[in-house]
Order: sequence, then C-alpha cells, then structure tokens
Amino acid sequence: MRSRSLLKSFNYAIDGIVFALRTQRNMRIHFIVAVVVLASGLLVSISRLEFLVLLFAIALVITMELINTAIESAIDVTTTTFDPLAKIAKDVAAAAVLIASLNAVFVGYLIFFFRVNPWTKTVLTAVRSMPVHVTVIALLLVIIAVIVMKALIGEGTFLRGGWPSGHSAIAASLVTALVFITRSALVGTLGLVLAALVFHSRIETGVHTALQVAAGAVLGVLITVLIFQAVYIA
Repeated sequence: MRSRSLLKSFNYAIDGIVFALRTQRNMRIHFIVAVVVLASGLLVSISRLEFLVLLFAIALVITMELINTAIESAIDVTTTTFDPLAKIAKDVAAAAVLIASLNAVFVGYLIFFFRVNPWTKTVLTAVRSMPVHVTVIALLLVIIAVIVMKALIGEGTFLRGGWPSGHSAIAASLVTALVFITRSALVGTLGLVLAALVFHSRIETGVHTALQVAAGAVLGVLITVLIFQAVYIA
C-alpha cells in the first residue's frame, strides 16, 4: 500500500508538471530556455560546481512557476469576483517567479560570459563600455527607484498616480542621457521639449500633480547624472 501511495504521489506530481506545461506559456518558455542553457553548458565544458549552480537556478525558476500556478488556480476556485487580497496573492506569487528568473539570468551571465569565443567577448566588452549600456543601467535604476518610492509611500502604481511620477522620471532620465551622449545643445533642447510634453500630459490628464511630476523629473535627472559621472570618472 505504501509503495502504491508513493507511486500515486509521483504520478500526481508528474500530472502537475504536465498541466503547467499545457496551460502556462511561461512554463514552456522556462523549459525551453533550461534545455538550451544546459546544452550550452555541455558545449562549453562548465565545471561540476557551475553545473550544480545552474541546475539549482533552473529548478528554482520552475518551482516558483509551479507554485505561482497553484496559487492562481486555488484563488480562481475560491473566488469569482474581484478581491484585493486575491490580487495581492497573485502579484506576490508572480514577483517570486520574477526574482527567481532574474537570479537565473545573473547566474547564467556569470557562468557563460567569459566562455564565449574571443570575437564575441570583444563585442560584448565594447557594448558594455558604450553609452547605450550606461543609459540602460540608468533607466533600470530609475525604474527601481520609482517602484521603491511608491512602495514606501503607498500611493498609486508604477504607471499611474502616486509619488513620484514614473513617466516623468523616465523622460527626464532619457533627456539627461541624450545630453551626456550627444553633448549637443540642440539635441538636449529637443529632448527637453519632448520631456516637457510628457510632464504636461501627466498633469493635464489629472494622473499626477505638478509636485509629483517635478519629483519624478528630479529623481530621473539625479540618478542618470550620478551613473554617467561614475562611469566617466572611473
């Protein structure tokens, strides 16, 4: 009886994986990426320790996706109307998958980056030193800062309402990056005009107040300036 129970449990677990693969697009993507990454690891002859770390990162992503699917299914069964707590549960479960995925990307970067052929390594190294790469980093930091501030203040979402304005922060960051990259007064002025249109639209539609827009613009400018200054000084 115990053996049969263990066998049934194993079959139920397999059924869960099959269900997730059939119904969840992200799970299929995770499995395809996992196969490609593991095959690449064999091709470049990664060490045993690196292989174990890679397996752990992959297993963590798939596990988080399975848990996310289970939570969503359980919530859908228990409620048929919109419930703020149900939304929070789904959002937090999705966030767990996101964090696990970002961790896997970082692990893959550390393992594979220095194993690419010399030509590819040269290209990637050049890209890392380009202003575009610095701009992307600045934008990511601006986005993270906006999310953190809105989480701490507890108002609005990233795309709508609350302190500070996310759209204004990104627009100001892009204008500042343009000024650093082009070093052209004309380009900077044109970028400032476009950013001003973004600022005006957020106020005109009533999504943000003038102070919220100003706070977002200042945040975007400060972070971008700090990033570019740090890169050029280094």
